[in-house]
Amino acid sequence: MDVQVACNISSLKCDEESSGPLALIIIPSLLALSTLTVVSLIIWSFLSKKPSVQRILVSLQRRNGPSSLQTVSVTAPGNGALRSWEMPADYILEEVEFLKNGRYGPTCKGQLKLDGAATAVVLKTLKGTSNSQEAKVFVELALFHVAVCKHENVVRMLYCQTRHFPMYLIFEAVAPGNLLHFLWSLREGASGFCHRLQCFSEKSVYLVAKQVASGLDYLLSEHRLVHGYVAARSMLIGSGLSVKVSGLAMAFETRQTGTVEKEEEAKVPLKWQAPERLMRLPITSRSDVWSFGILLYELITLGEPPFPELDPSEICPKTLANYKLKRPQNCGGALYDLMKYCCMWDFKDRPVYPAIIKLLESYIHLADTKPLSAAQPIDICEYMRKAGLGFQHPVMRIEALAHHEKDHGHSSDAKHSHITPSKERCAGENGRGIDAWQATVHERNT
Repeated sequence: MDVQVACNISSLKCDEESSGPLALIIIPSLLALSTLTVVSLIIWSFLSKKPSVQRILVSLQRRNGPSSLQTVSVTAPGNGALRSWEMPADYILEEVEFLKNGRYGPTCKGQLKLDGAATAVVLKTLKGTSNSQEAKVFVELALFHVAVCKHENVVRMLYCQTRHFPMYLIFEAVAPGNLLHFLWSLREGASGFCHRLQCFSEKSVYLVAKQVASGLDYLLSEHRLVHGYVAARSMLIGSGLSVKVSGLAMAFETRQTGTVEKEEEAKVPLKWQAPERLMRLPITSRSDVWSFGILLYELITLGEPPFPELDPSEICPKTLANYKLKRPQNCGGALYDLMKYCCMWDFKDRPVYPAIIKLLESYIHLADTKPLSAAQPIDICEYMRKAGLGFQHPVMRIEALAHHEKDHGHSSDAKHSHITPSKERCAGENGRGIDAWQATVHERNT
């Protein structure tokens, strides 16, 4: 019995002595492997929290459409003329956030970074459900911005990405941003705009208006472009009351096709449209001058919709009967005269942009420097109702009805006879019908 125990103890000691060198090899190896695994997990976790802009945009595309970007094409239809505008590889887009759905796809904001320095930017992306033709149009949009955005008062494209998907255009971000929202903030006296509230006066209106006119004049004189949607909501305002013309979708479409789709033109509220546009005649630079007069009204009233006393349904007959904008409170005589000058019924009587700029420069010394104020903040729902946002053009209703009746094989004569007289009455209240307008437009264009 004692011998057996002694043998067991002896064998145990031998086993321990023989396993010592093996343990010295295995244990450090296991520790190194576990350390490497932990480090790898930490690195992976860090990188996963900073997704690339491509991953973000693909996610946004999928969220806003059933198909992925691969349904468009394997290779993006890049253009050699854009080579110098393609975003350099050493730039990084970070903090990309969705803002809204634009015409071509999601619009996002983000930070463009290089060596630690960041620039706020806005990205216009191509939606994931786009086909190859739409991708080609998106490239042409980039070329359009390369050509026309070379003026201090026109929004500027910084870079683009058209070599592969997802495709996007990178624009400079302007803060505070939308001019109409800025005007509304002055009404509310928001703390972030207190400094601007103290200095935004009738004189400021002149300064802002001159920059808008300069941007529009550049588009017309250098590129023969008509903006098509001149309004406070189409302009951007930055520090020091610097202004940039934006919202060039209609100008791009006109450049591409020579016409504007009805859906696009319907976005312009009737209260901003010149008489000839209400008559469904071609858009001209003088039509934009009329809208510029409405913009002056927006500026001096801190974002009030024009013709607040009129329902949108009354605009067609009233405007074509030569109804005038009423003089707003705090509006000096010189500014009101310019407003009326821009809104002359006959487009040939309206000033051209160089004349507008000279008048603004001449009259600015007459402008009041007292800060502008408004009785109350803007109620968004009331604003939309008074501005006529979403209100359909009466002629467009006729066309839509005719299209509906044609599709369903019904006669529409009876219904048209109910709608058409009001259209004809609008055209005739000023003693000038559509034929007269067509003659003057033809004369102007030739």
